[in-house]
Amino acid sequence: MAKAIHSMVRVLDEARSLSFYHTAFGLEIADRLDFETFTLIYLSNPETEFEVELTVNKGRAEPYALGDGYGHLAVSVADLDGERARMLAAGLSPRDIVEFAPGGTPLARFFFIEDPDGYKIEVLQRGGRFK
Repeated sequence: MAKAIHSMVRVLDEARSLSFYHTAFGLEIADRLDFETFTLIYLSNPETEFEVELTVNKGRAEPYALGDGYGHLAVSVADLDGERARMLAAGLSPRDIVEFAPGGTPLARFFFIEDPDGYKIEVLQRGGRFK
């Protein structure tokens, strides 16, 4: 059986991205692998073994074009309202909370936020299928 272990995103500015992921999600550097033309930085927190891998291609000056195929990463939190308020206070720009209830049946409460490179991250209220 396969086990999801990480998702990789390419980032332009290492320091800016590390600050964002730490401030928004409490992610810390779990490992860092430095190579001649790129650096891999694995971020994690005590909530899960799943990691975000930041790839920094050395010498790149232009932002990445995300294209129309990328969707988003998703995380769950115990207190959606509190996390959104905390991110606002930290100077981040989370979008409004959405109450998604197709046909009147509540399915999810969430908001989106973007990292410094434009990657969308869905922040879901923990519960139901979103553990």
